[in-house]
Amino acid sequence: MPITHEVTNQVPDLYGHDVAADPTLLAALHRAGAGWAEPGLHTLGRLAGTEQAADWGRLANDNPPVLRTHDRYGHRIDEVEFHPAWHRLMTVAVEHGLHAAPWVDDRPGAHTARAAGFYVWGQVEAGHSCPVSMTYASVPALRATPELAAQYEPLLTATAYDFGLREPHGKRGLIAGMSMTEKQGGSDVRTNTTTATPHADGTYRITGHKWFTSAPMSDLFLTLAQAPGGLSCFLLPRVLPDGSRNRLLIQRLKEKLGNRSNASAELEYDGAVGWLVGEEGRGVPTIIEMVNMTRLDCTLGAASGMRLGAVRALHHTTHRRAFGAALVNQPLMRNVLADLVVESEAATAVALRLAEATDRALAGDEQEVLVRRLGLAAAKYWVCKRGPMHAAEALECFGGNGYVEESGMPRLYREAPLVSIWEGSGNVAALDALRAMARRPETVQALFTELAAAAGADRRLDEAVAVLRKQLGDTAEIEYRTRRLVEQIALVFQGSLLVRYGDPAVADAFCASRLGGDHGGAFGTLPTGVDTAGVLARAEAVPSV
Repeated sequence: MPITHEVTNQVPDLYGHDVAADPTLLAALHRAGAGWAEPGLHTLGRLAGTEQAADWGRLANDNPPVLRTHDRYGHRIDEVEFHPAWHRLMTVAVEHGLHAAPWVDDRPGAHTARAAGFYVWGQVEAGHSCPVSMTYASVPALRATPELAAQYEPLLTATAYDFGLREPHGKRGLIAGMSMTEKQGGSDVRTNTTTATPHADGTYRITGHKWFTSAPMSDLFLTLAQAPGGLSCFLLPRVLPDGSRNRLLIQRLKEKLGNRSNASAELEYDGAVGWLVGEEGRGVPTIIEMVNMTRLDCTLGAASGMRLGAVRALHHTTHRRAFGAALVNQPLMRNVLADLVVESEAATAVALRLAEATDRALAGDEQEVLVRRLGLAAAKYWVCKRGPMHAAEALECFGGNGYVEESGMPRLYREAPLVSIWEGSGNVAALDALRAMARRPETVQALFTELAAAAGADRRLDEAVAVLRKQLGDTAEIEYRTRRLVEQIALVFQGSLLVRYGDPAVADAFCASRLGGDHGGAFGTLPTGVDTAGVLARAEAVPSV
């Protein structure tokens, strides 16, 4: 009988590798003094590289959450059901402390260690990173009211994932969410119309409608509402101390482009009970630290996705042949792949540097406070903007195979735009960088002090820094020019890190293309002379041992 279906030239699955075996990531971990975390990071990385973990990610997205507003008797229950794979992903994240462990860990570089784990485990599945990130970010906001922090911080930082609606103090661990935006305002939260009415017992009754509430099955929510003293921040539990359900009514779940595994809801507060966090009228300042933490995770998430795309693209092209040779050995494909790796390493370097700045800023280093403030806004803008383009190019390396769901690349592509929108879309992030420099002019000097550490190492970087200094001195139509300006801040920041700490081949390619102007409008337009072999070696999957 003739053989009509012999399968050849197909690529083996990418399983059995250590996702944490990432040289840029590990070097950053040690620079931050968090080398103690490397063994645990490799444990997580080896799990992230298994077929089992890949199945969890796939199943969580193929079986998105389902809203059950009422039980069969007509009682309001507002439950969201998740596939068991979601709970496995969350269990691993929480048990490894990715949700909040640094807040109770006094070892050096604890926030950088957590950032590294978040980056590694996020490559398995990005959607569940949302409640993980919000829980991490809720702790500094809660500390504005020490009594609330004393009650809930031990449970928020506990490494036990305890899903289900029960009174918070009866659970082994808690997950927190945020509920800020409304129909009429979006990012302009000062236009919120949700009201908060004080009661004699010290609580408030919250009434209003929230347009986006991510992870609506969280145990606690931080929300903004208009109190008598102005826009204020409140903590609302899903279940009240007496065991009754708080009046948080889920109206519907959003049908989203990506992020399918994670539930995002419209939420009605129907006289819900809340506790004031911080002072009345200080809602935005209270919540801003939470926003900064989630913006760090947006940058980490974009970098994580780029690393995943670059590694997968290199793996595919290494094992796929076309036109008589392995794709990876064909000159134009090498240019594309090297360009993807350069972008990925630059994103990882700046994301981990900002995690290190978080550690140092929280320890009282004022220089790092300033670097983090401006750097977060600029990186949130630029790195997250590059994510969708990077995902599209990585997908294209697979050809038609990449357009098929089974490859996993469509999920990466759909997910990529989210982090550029979450916590302030492009214009909001860019204008926030401008605001940081306007409110504290010393922020600009802090940036140049950071960049000075790389002075003289690369002519193209030095010239780009000089151009940036000139641009920052020109205030004419500066708001109109903000995107270009903030892009340049992000690029020189990335370039300085690669020149100081990165692989020489990567640093040279980055400076020649991103700073020296020897680059086209698409990936795969690096100049001749780039050490593509050295660059590509950085993204080779390392087998688990």
